[in-house]
This record gives sequence, structure tokens and C-alpha cells, in this order.
Amino acid sequence: MASRKILAGAVMSVVVGAVGLLGITSASAASSGTLVSSVNSKCLDVTDGSTANGNQPQMWDCTSGNQNQVWTFADNGTLQARGKCLDLANNSTANGAVVHLWDCFDTVATQKWTLTAGKDLINVAANKCLDIKDNNLANGAKLQIWDCSGAANQKWTSSGGGTTPPPDTPPDNPNNPDLGPNVSVFDPSMSQATIQNRLNQVFNQQVENQFGNARYALLFKPGSYNVDANVGFFTQVAGLGLTPDQVNINGHVHVEADWWHDGSQNATQNFWRAAEGLSVTPPDGQDRWAVSQAAPYRRMHLRGRLALSDGGWSSGGFMADTKVDGQIDNGSQQQFIFRNSQMAGYVNSNWNAVFVGDQGAPGNTFPNPKYTNVAQSPVVAEKPYLYVDSTGLYQVFVPALRTNAVGTSWAGGNPAGSSLPISTFYVVKAGDTATTINAALAAGKNLLVTPGVYHLNQTLNVTRANTVILGLGLATFMPDNGVDAMHIADVDGVRLAGVLFDAGTTNSNILLQVGPTGSTANHAANPTVLSDVFVRVGGSVAGKASISMQINSNNVIGDHAWIWRADHGNPNTVGWNVNTGRNGLIVNGNDVTFYGLFVEHYQQYQTIWNGDRGRTYFYQNEMPYDPPNQAAYMNGSTQGWAAYKVADSVTTHEAWGLGSYCFFSTNSSVVNARAFETPVKPGIRFRNMITVSLGGTGTISHVINNLGAAARAGHTEEPLVSGP
Repeated sequence: MASRKILAGAVMSVVVGAVGLLGITSASAASSGTLVSSVNSKCLDVTDGSTANGNQPQMWDCTSGNQNQVWTFADNGTLQARGKCLDLANNSTANGAVVHLWDCFDTVATQKWTLTAGKDLINVAANKCLDIKDNNLANGAKLQIWDCSGAANQKWTSSGGGTTPPPDTPPDNPNNPDLGPNVSVFDPSMSQATIQNRLNQVFNQQVENQFGNARYALLFKPGSYNVDANVGFFTQVAGLGLTPDQVNINGHVHVEADWWHDGSQNATQNFWRAAEGLSVTPPDGQDRWAVSQAAPYRRMHLRGRLALSDGGWSSGGFMADTKVDGQIDNGSQQQFIFRNSQMAGYVNSNWNAVFVGDQGAPGNTFPNPKYTNVAQSPVVAEKPYLYVDSTGLYQVFVPALRTNAVGTSWAGGNPAGSSLPISTFYVVKAGDTATTINAALAAGKNLLVTPGVYHLNQTLNVTRANTVILGLGLATFMPDNGVDAMHIADVDGVRLAGVLFDAGTTNSNILLQVGPTGSTANHAANPTVLSDVFVRVGGSVAGKASISMQINSNNVIGDHAWIWRADHGNPNTVGWNVNTGRNGLIVNGNDVTFYGLFVEHYQQYQTIWNGDRGRTYFYQNEMPYDPPNQAAYMNGSTQGWAAYKVADSVTTHEAWGLGSYCFFSTNSSVVNARAFETPVKPGIRFRNMITVSLGGTGTISHVINNLGAAARAGHTEEPLVSGP
């Protein structure tokens, strides 16, 4: 078990440098007592009283005064008995991971536990529950961790009380907030080797962890660093400066596609990761960001060239508020949107590259090459972000609304906007429930959601104007019992950013609703903004949701959304009758604007736009892969469902740079009549569209309404400059 000690030392070094001297201690007791199972009233017991590393605790009849059954919730979050800590064997956070005793380390996340008000004993690193293995009710039963299900063999009562703080707990030290075990904060005074070790450790865990529960944020305080950050799944690498140039990485911040192991360098599944707020100087003059959906590159200053592919295909990306000193090479990237960025040039093209409010971008030359250029972003606000000010205080910066914007928000120095002290935020961490989160919202708090998967047994209700909800490390909300995940009231200025909504196994009606049905207020002066807000139905679990996102409020701005019914995932999580999802996005509000809208694989209309004066800049879509036959994929007498439907009642709508692709892999004879469907009115304009039959597997008969030839085998691409 030497690897355990090495890991502990490496993690400890990171936390020492980030938040002050901790060391390895036996922390003072917060509470002590027995831990009694709700399923059989037996006690958690140190097997044979052994204090050897690796001893696996057991369940045993409770006996008075038995020191093998006395457990201490220590101030540092560990759970101790006989001077040892309850820990996960081999650092595993998978379902079924063995629970054992080991030497205590303050900074090892697998030794941190939280007993919630609901009697769940949750391991912080795994965000999973202590579980009696195989529901064995006999003396000697062993323990494991498993997804929290509410079952009695996961429920515990402590005679010493729980450890979950109420929402009105005094705020963290603003110089040293507790951001949980899955956030590493680096300081330039730290050993560069220590920082590199932590970066490598997280990458090696996350490089193929596409559908796991682990989430990480790796944050750099202002200063210079000589490190290399390879960014894996569910990892956010970000600077804590007010502007990108305050944090300098002399190295690479990059994504490749080596993890496919077949030499194809196929990056079409390089999802769910982020780079933000950094100045990067690659030693060889070039960095690589070979990604697909839900992988934002924001507020970056790359002092060199940037490649967007790795030799194989990559399938969509988003760049905003970024300066690239050198040339950007599209390579084999299928589609990409660039908003309010600056570049020295751009080469190569495939299906759909869209530039909005950019400097140095190519002109509008669609379809040869397929570039769409819109001179200005009509109305936009950048994503909020965490930063450390000149006095060392943590704050969240909320960028101001910009109109007719060109270039980055920070080109002239500090961007316009306002700063919110960390004391105005409730820091959501492992063990928090919908009850504690709603209590914080009701108390007027903003939310800083630390990396993790948060299961919800009730809808999160955002009712206060100007509430900021900022996720770190692609923090994830999953409804467990068919509730809607989040409702935002019809109020001004809510900022929701950096979160993933992951559908649960009981069907939800709507995962994210912005404004109740019938919302009418005008929010033009202070709109709600959704930045890097992602939705997933299936893939991790057999998720189900009728509607993934519904926008009823007026003037909402969407700034990068991937709304995805999964086409692949963990075993038994994907299928026509398994991860069901009717519609991806429904827009009922007026004057709603989207930049970078990705909606894929839904079973009926994927996007429905009922509101007037809507605008979309870049749309990427794949039709569902899995209709079993044509009869299962009919809209009345029409073959299939449009990817983007504008309601007949709409009089004004504009969209630029749209792509829709089919790959009917279950039955290649399936036909979809059209990709885009809209009334023909003077105020409705679609510009620069393309349909693609991927490998000739299936047919899209028309591009928009009845315009455009079929994309099919033998003629797989059909561009169209304008319609309807």
C-alpha cells in the first residue's frame, strides 16, 4: 500500500500550498458515538479490534462500552475508530469499492465523510453512500460504497450527531474559503513539481472517465507557472485573475485524443471539460484544443497558434472572449463557434464555422469555404467567474451586459461589471441536498457549486432577481424521483453558469425551466444569462426527461448550451425506449438570443421556437441515431421531425450558421423530411445551413421546408445559403 502514502503526501502538499499549513494530524473530535444501521440496528464495528492498515470494518450486535464501535467525526472531516480512518481501498470511487481502515491524512478526500440529515453517510470523494454489502443482515457483514438510493442498508444513526452544517453557517474566511476536496488551488510559491504531480494525477484519473461521477476544478492564483495541463473529462482548469494575463502558464493547456488507443486520434467524444481565464505560452509556439461538445475555451490568451483537431475528427466547440496571438487551424473540426474573440488568422474548413463579433476572422464566404461571419454580438454578457483580488480576497465577478460587442471584454484592461464577495455565496459541497440548497436560496444567497454530482429529491427554486449560480468543475444536478431539477422565476438578471443537468431514471417533465408558463415581464435591461449550461439524458444512467430545457421568460441570453440525449454511455443507459427524451429545447419567451446552441438526438422536434424575435448564432444538431424503423419516427404523415422548428405564429426570427446531420445507425432506411421547418414570412431569415448524411447512413430529404436537395448515400452534404 505504498501508493496510498505517496498519494496522500502529494495531495497534502497541494493543499498546504493552497490554503495554509495542515499537515498530518489526529484532529480534535467534533462528535463521537456509535453508528447504527437502520436496516438491522447493528453497529459499525472494527473487526477484531485490529488497527492494521487494510482492516475491513463489519456489522455486529451493539454492545455497551465496546470501543470497537466508537466512531469519531473529526473536525477535518475524517471518520475515525481506534486511531484509524475509514477509507476507500485503492482510492477507488466506483460502486462496490471496499471500505477499510487506514492511517489518517487530513487531505485525502477518500477519508472524508458526511452524515446528512437524511441519514446518508456519504464519502466526499465518491459522493456515494456507505452501504452494507449485498444487504447482508448478519453479524460480520462487510461494507462498500454505492450510489445513494435511499435504501435502509444505507441509512445510519449516530449517537454523536451528524456533521452537515445548516445554510446559515458563518461564511468561510474570504481569504481561504473551503471549496471542498475536488478543488485544488495553486499558488506560485508552491513547488512546480508538486503542482505538476496534481495535474497529472487528476488527468490520469479523468482521461477516460467519460461517464463517471468524479468532478475536478484546478485553479491557479495570479502569478506564473511552468507546468503542463492536459485536460481530461469533467475537469476545469482556470485562472483566478480578474483578467487572463494575471495568470501565466508557461507550458501547454491542451486536449488530445490519445485515449481512444486505436491511433485514430478521434476527438468526437472529447466532451465535458473547460479552460478559462489563463494566459498560455506554449514552448513550441502551438497549443491544441481537440474537443467536441461542452468544452468551452473562455477568457483565454494564447500566445501562439491553436489547433482544433488532433488528426482525427472532432465534432464541435465553443470559444469566447479569447485572444489567440497566432493562427487558428480548424483541421478536421466539423463545426465551431467563435464569439467576441481575436485571432491572427484562420485556416481550413469543413461544415460549419461561425464567427460572431470577432476580430481577425475570415469573412462570410459560405459555402466555399463554409464560414459564417456576423460582425457584432447584438447583446451578450460573459460568464461569471471566481477570482482573487489584489488583497487576496475571493470574489465572483459578474460581467456587464454588452451590446453590439466586438472583440474581448478585457482588451482595454479590467472588464466592466461588478464583484460579489464570497460571503454572499453558499458554497455547495458533498452532503448538500435540495433542502439545504433551497434553504440557502430562500435566505438570499448566491450559489457556488463545488465539483460533484448532487442528487435532488425536490426542485431547486431560484426566485430572487440577480441570483448567481456558478458551478466549478462541471458540477452536476440529478433529479432522483421525477421532479424538475430547477425552476428560475420570471425575474431580472439571474446568472446560471457552468452546470450540467443529468436526467434521473424516473422521467422528469422539464429539467431546467426559466420562467413559469405565461411569463410576460420585459427583462431587456437586465436579462437572465445561461453560460455553459449543459443537459444530458442518458449515458451515465438510463435518464428520462420529456423536455430538457424550457425558456418562458423574455430576453434570455443563452451562451453555449449542449442539450444531449445520449447516443452512447454506460451499459443499459441508451436506447430508443431506455433514455427517452421528447424535446431538447422549447423557447416560449420573446427576444431570446442563443450563441452556440447544440441540441442532439431527441425523439421528436429537437428545438421548438414559439417566441417572437428569436436569434440563434450557430446551431449544431444530430438527429437520433436509434429510430428502430420509419413507423417509430413519424410526425403524423411526415417522415421524421425537424431538428429546429419555428412555430407558425412567429413573425420574426433570425438564425445564422446551422448544421443538422443524420446517422440512422439502427435502420439506415429511415428518412427525415427536413432539418429546419419554419413559416415563410418576411421577418424570418435563415442563413448558411448544411445537412449531412454521415457515411450515407440515412436520408434528410430537404434542408429547410421543401428547399435543398437530399443528403443521402452518394450525395452526403447539402449546403444552402438562405431560406425559407
